Amino acid sequence: ALVRTGDMISIDVPNRTIKLELDDDEIARRRATYQPLPPCFTRGYGAMFSKHIQQADKGCDFDFLESAYGGPTDEPAIF
Repeated sequence: ALVRTGDMISIDVPNRTIKLELDDDEIARRRATYQPLPPCFTRGYGAMFSKHIQQADKGCDFDFLESAYGGPTDEPAIF
């Protein structure tokens, strides 16, 4: 929510990091003036995505697809 067009972002794939290249003062200024937008979706896929999507360092996948969410499940037999 604090990133703006033109900001530099560094991505380090092996270390699984994404860094916004701003100094701490600028980040603090942006954070102080940030006003969250109301949710765009209250139901359906958009709401599910907003509630369950993980951050980039965790693969941008849904949290409920992890085995810890509900336990492992065997793959179905395919005939």
